[in-house]
Amino acid sequence: MEMRDPIHGSIHLSDGEVAIIESVEFQRLREIKQLGFSEFSFPGATHNRFLHSIGVSHVAGQIFDSIFRAYPFTKTQTKSRLRQAVKLAALLHDIGHGPLSHTTEQVMPELSKLDINIYNQQKVNQSRQANHEDYTIKFITDSTIATLIKDNFQDISPEYVACLVDKNLKCDESFFTDGKINFRPVLSQIVSSELDADRMDYLERDSYFCGINYGKIDKDWLQQNLTLHIVDHKAFLALNRRALYAFDDFLISRHHMHLMVYFHHKSIVYEEMLNRYLMSKDCSFVLPPELSKYIDYTDYKLYEHLDTVDNTWAQRIAKRRPYKVALELHNQEHNRIESILKIFKKFDIDCIYASSKTRLSKYHSGDPADRMNIFVVDQYDKWDVPSPVDQATQIFQKYEGARVIDRFYVAPEKFEQARKIFNEEKY
Repeated sequence: MEMRDPIHGSIHLSDGEVAIIESVEFQRLREIKQLGFSEFSFPGATHNRFLHSIGVSHVAGQIFDSIFRAYPFTKTQTKSRLRQAVKLAALLHDIGHGPLSHTTEQVMPELSKLDINIYNQQKVNQSRQANHEDYTIKFITDSTIATLIKDNFQDISPEYVACLVDKNLKCDESFFTDGKINFRPVLSQIVSSELDADRMDYLERDSYFCGINYGKIDKDWLQQNLTLHIVDHKAFLALNRRALYAFDDFLISRHHMHLMVYFHHKSIVYEEMLNRYLMSKDCSFVLPPELSKYIDYTDYKLYEHLDTVDNTWAQRIAKRRPYKVALELHNQEHNRIESILKIFKKFDIDCIYASSKTRLSKYHSGDPADRMNIFVVDQYDKWDVPSPVDQATQIFQKYEGARVIDRFYVAPEKFEQARKIFNEEKY
């Protein structure tokens, strides 16, 4: 089957992939918007996770072909099997996403209630709240999707697809091994890393549908220069040095998309109002642990629910009466934020305070030992020693600091009063 995509052009799908895409579980993604509330700022941003997921699978195949264009696998079937596995993982990486935005993860059940078989077998700690990634693993391993994978791809078990989505899951590594080389790390990085198929798709897709230029990247050049680097018999993602500046631009493009699109003041206030409703005592919207019920929970179901409940925050969302930005600050000290909040309290004005924080890369946070490195290699200089990408470019040091946008929202009827106060008060 061939599908026309506005970003990638013609996308070819195998019969097995079509079977998965036509399942009720995957079709649900047609009713989950990619950018949640962003359509209120960018009216064209009504694209969904259905097409995004197909696009990510397509890009994952392209990346695989580039990395392994000349790699001498011992068997042709091994190459085909690994390529198909990574395409399936990319196709299904968002299958468990909740309605509208990550905000609805607050009303997901305790993880243990999902009763995910692979988690039970591996004794994963389940004393926490579930998130969309847990639902994704449940869909891949414990649903009709798992049956479709088994029926259509006899040499690929659902557990191996899940292991590419979640690098912490354990599995028989021999599935990913050819000769002495374990390819699981690089395949996992194609699905999720600083230079993955997901980002290569959503940056261009979101930019296109928002009608902006921030997310434009040199995808073709990046893909052509992706390769692998082997450390201790494990293959990791690598980038030819000649494409390093394109990688810098890739990171900056994503950074600016956060600042200009994903953190747009309208999107943020709707998410904050939804958060207030979901955290209220009279909230009756909860996400079920059973997949047979979960597939009915889409953006439309949530909007329908908000329209029918007697809650101030739900009605503000349903009737498009959001709070308005009274004050917006960038990279301010905590003391100043506290002073402003005290002014709102002094004049008895209800305020939604939202702080949006982003950094250029997840390389800036977390334990380096937990991170799968992307390496930079030089195809022309045989004496050049491959190095982790954060050591090969200065972009990480130049953008070391976090960018923080602090916003204070008030009800429309209080907006003029708030603006007058902040014209007169010292803050």
